[in-house]
Amino acid sequence: MSKVSLFDRRVIDNFLKITSGISATLSLVVLFVGIPEECKTTYGWIFIGALLVIYLMIWVWSNNLNKIEIDIEGSEVTIKVGDIFLEPGLKAIAFNEYFDTLVDNKIIAESSLNGIFIKNHLDVSVSELDRYIGDYAFETSEILESNIERKSGKKVRHQIGTVCVYKSYLLTAFTKFDESNKAEITMPEYLEFLINFWDKVNNVYAQESVSTPIFGSGITRIKGHKTISDEDLLKIMLWTFRISEMRFKYPARLTIVIHKDKIKQINLLDIKSARNGV
Repeated sequence: MSKVSLFDRRVIDNFLKITSGISATLSLVVLFVGIPEECKTTYGWIFIGALLVIYLMIWVWSNNLNKIEIDIEGSEVTIKVGDIFLEPGLKAIAFNEYFDTLVDNKIIAESSLNGIFIKNHLDVSVSELDRYIGDYAFETSEILESNIERKSGKKVRHQIGTVCVYKSYLLTAFTKFDESNKAEITMPEYLEFLINFWDKVNNVYAQESVSTPIFGSGITRIKGHKTISDEDLLKIMLWTFRISEMRFKYPARLTIVIHKDKIKQINLLDIKSARNGV
């Protein structure tokens, strides 16, 4: 199923912009180059066929768009398909509220961004990262409680949106865990996370570019919103960024990286066409 319909208004507008330029050019050409009478019908059909091909190319391009750039209140924002680990600057990695680091496919899945970071991109031992998080990373006000009854994983619970700067990474407390260690978050908590996250990033980014995934796009469950799409989550991220005080000063920018398997669910043309992306 196409993300952009064949007769989408924006496809038509782009087509008209291109064809107006072509028509103006051809009008100038025929002023100086005569077309034989017997060839006019043939050339006319060729011209109509070329226009049809151009329209279909614009439509296909709109459905396969995988990178856009928008301006949100003076901040440059790029939304694209890619690998967040290859992005320059600071890269946001979502942890749970305990900042667990045990990749056992129960607490942390190997296939999650969190798991990939710990397994493939962490340049120190997990115990050293744990010490760094525990000893240096957080202010006391961001620690909510010590859950001594928790059977597996860490005991100290942090406020969602808490950010720990570790080298070129922004480790952030995103999800809450239920008693079965399943990641879940409510929509109010999701909004709270994003507002806190942008606020913390504003304090620590030091004019470096920041890359994030679409938070909530993986296995995280947003309670009461089982059918919410990745495009909806992306729009919520852009909206909370716009209303926050977070602003990137040039040349720093925000990049939201979409996994290649998720882009089919997201209409970037729709986001590009909207004011401030939402």
